[in-house]
Amino acid sequence: MSAGFHLVVCGSLVPDPLQTLEPVVGPDGPGLKNELMLPAILDPWAGHALNEAANLAKQVPGSKVWLVSLGPKAKLQQLMMSVAQKVPFELVALDGPARGFTDAWEVSEALAGAIRNIAGLDRSRLLLFGGCASASRDAGVTMQMIGERLEITDQFLGVDELKVQPDGSLRVLERVEGGQHLASVCAGPPLVAAWATGHLPDPASNPQLGMQNMRTIMPALQKAPAVKLGTGGVEFAEVELPTQRRETRIVKDSNPDEIARELVTWLRG
Repeated sequence: MSAGFHLVVCGSLVPDPLQTLEPVVGPDGPGLKNELMLPAILDPWAGHALNEAANLAKQVPGSKVWLVSLGPKAKLQQLMMSVAQKVPFELVALDGPARGFTDAWEVSEALAGAIRNIAGLDRSRLLLFGGCASASRDAGVTMQMIGERLEITDQFLGVDELKVQPDGSLRVLERVEGGQHLASVCAGPPLVAAWATGHLPDPASNPQLGMQNMRTIMPALQKAPAVKLGTGGVEFAEVELPTQRRETRIVKDSNPDEIARELVTWLRG
C-alpha cells in the first residue's frame, strides 16, 4: 500500500498494579484514595496496540501513528516521559478522569470526537487500534463503541496478529475458545483492532526519540480540552476492597465425599 496507513491508538494510564488500591466515595463519585499520587503506567493492552501500530507503520512507508489518551493532564505528562521513548507517535490528549468507574458509553463518545477532530486524518486509511480490555475500565466494549460512532463496521476483537497481504488486504488472527485463532481477511481499512497480547517485545527506551516526541507532546497536553465523564446514571452506595477470609483446618483420613459436602456447606454459608 503506497499511501500508507493512518493508525490511531486509544490508550490511557492506569495505576501501577504493584500499588495498593483503596476505593473511596468522594464528592465526584467513586474513585481511588490518593489517586493523583499513585504511580501510573500505560494500560498494558493499549501498550501492545501501540507497539503493533508502530511496527506496522515502520513496515508500510507513508504511515503515521496517533495516540489518543484520556486522563488527568498532569498524570499524562508524567506518563509520556517514559512512553515517548518507546515508539514515534503524535499525542492527542483529553483532560479527564481515568478511574475505573466512568461509563464506557461516555468514554467512547469523548474518544470518537477527538479522533474526528484529528487534523489531516484520512478515514479511508484508518486503522483504529486499542486494547481488548483495560486494567481499569474493563467494560470490554469501548473499542466497539468507538468503531460504531466512527461508522467502522469491520471490527476484530482479541487480535494477536495483523499482517498486510501482497494485494493490500489485511489478514487478522483473533483469539477464540480452545486456544485457537479465527483467521479473517479484510479488503483494507478502515477497521477496528482490539489487541490482546500480540507477539512483539517491549521496545527499548530511546532518549533521543523521547525528546523528538516531546516536542509535539507538550503542546498537545497544553491544549488538551477538559472532558467531564459520569458513571452512566449508576449510583454507587459504597465501594470497598473484597474482604480476605482464610480458615484452615488440618484433618487426616477424611472421606472425599465428606470433604466435598463440607466445602459446599461452607460456600453456601
